[in-house]
Amino acid sequence: MGVVNVTPDSFSDGGLWIDPEAAVRHGLELVEQGADLVDVGGESTRPGALRVDAAEERRRVVPVVRELASAGVAVSVDTMRADVAEAALEAGAALVNDVSGGRADPAMVPLAASSGARIVLMHWRGHSDHMQDLTQYDDVVTDVLTELREQVDRALAAGVRPEQVVVDPGLGFSKTGAQNWTVLAGLHRFVALGLPVLVAASRKGFLGHLLADAEGPRPPLGSDDATAAVTTLAAQAGAWCVRVHEARASADAVRVVARLAQETAQLTAHEGIHRA
Repeated sequence: MGVVNVTPDSFSDGGLWIDPEAAVRHGLELVEQGADLVDVGGESTRPGALRVDAAEERRRVVPVVRELASAGVAVSVDTMRADVAEAALEAGAALVNDVSGGRADPAMVPLAASSGARIVLMHWRGHSDHMQDLTQYDDVVTDVLTELREQVDRALAAGVRPEQVVVDPGLGFSKTGAQNWTVLAGLHRFVALGLPVLVAASRKGFLGHLLADAEGPRPPLGSDDATAAVTTLAAQAGAWCVRVHEARASADAVRVVARLAQETAQLTAHEGIHRA
């Protein structure tokens, strides 16, 4: 999943793709790099970000979604608002990526149920302006799993079909840097839910802190190699998709993991025949 931020204030590339034509070109570039989905968002959810109004979010997102979908690109819309999601679906989006997991707008889950669109339900405790005040957990993996199951159960009870649901453990959302690493280490437990898992680690602060030098944390644009390393680990753990700002290295990483898994399966089968 390649990221197109149609925003002036995103943490890693704010303003680069605010022009619709530039955003569409970037989306097509991501597909050329190997992205299977292009995720278009018009509202920054970085820590501390204030919300944009709904009309402005629609104005930013819908034309880009329409042009990319018209070009044959599989598009997801990154929004917490049902009216924005509905407009994007009408413009050709195939998936709604709701970082609030259906909690920010009570109309989002019913929209998913009525439209039949796939929806990403991310673990979420609050909006960006205060989410980093909500990082208290007894056991971060167990607690996130429990809360994420509750979000999924609410969606299913509202008529969303299981095959529509993708889950996201929400790296960087109401989690400290150390907690992000713990969640990644427990990624297999999220995969064990039996639902597709989206992992969104790209360029996030916990990678920059890991790569810090004497001048401080590595800037977001300097952590794409580390992002590709996380992609490798996520693919090995059985994740369905990774959300990244630079697609080529992560697409290559997925190919490597898939090829190795194929070879491992063949080797295991061959050894089984000989043991028999």
